[in-house]
Amino acid sequence: MRMTSLRMPAVWAGVLAFCLTCVFAVMVRAEEPNPIMPFVGDYVGSADVLGADGERIRRDMNVNISAVDDGFTVQWTSITHKPDGRLKEKSYSIDFRPSEREGIYSAAMRRNVFGHEVQLDPMKGEPFVWGRIHDQTLTVYSLFVDEQGGYELQQFDRTLTQGGLLLQFTNLRNGDKHRSVATFLNRE
Repeated sequence: MRMTSLRMPAVWAGVLAFCLTCVFAVMVRAEEPNPIMPFVGDYVGSADVLGADGERIRRDMNVNISAVDDGFTVQWTSITHKPDGRLKEKSYSIDFRPSEREGIYSAAMRRNVFGHEVQLDPMKGEPFVWGRIHDQTLTVYSLFVDEQGGYELQQFDRTLTQGGLLLQFTNLRNGDKHRSVATFLNRE
């Protein structure tokens, strides 16, 4: 019986090395903790929102932040107490997925014809939304382009603090501050 040496052609050795590298990279990425984890939870609070005209309007707020795969979801509701006693409630839920830039997340607000999650189109009056995690702050930005080509930018900074989140909201219209609020939201 004659023994032959088994030799792997160089091409197959290269393919095998590439596949092993990909598997290792996926395993390492899977082991990395999701940076949203310190923020995960339910938060509640209220504040007086200062309008551009200086009027203060009471607003109750709650936020839920949850980890989803390698991204996260932010859900929030605000209830505005109108001067005439009526209540106006608005609720939002946005899924965020990691972008190619560390700490920056794109909003997955709609599915395209191929089933992929994509951003909305600000040129169609839809908000362009993205988020970032920097140090102890989760920031969500929403950019709107109006009919005349002007813009509105909303910025929600949610900073981790003892017992909850410090929420700082700013609304700019064409560079002018329209509304702002700062309040503490208790972790439930």
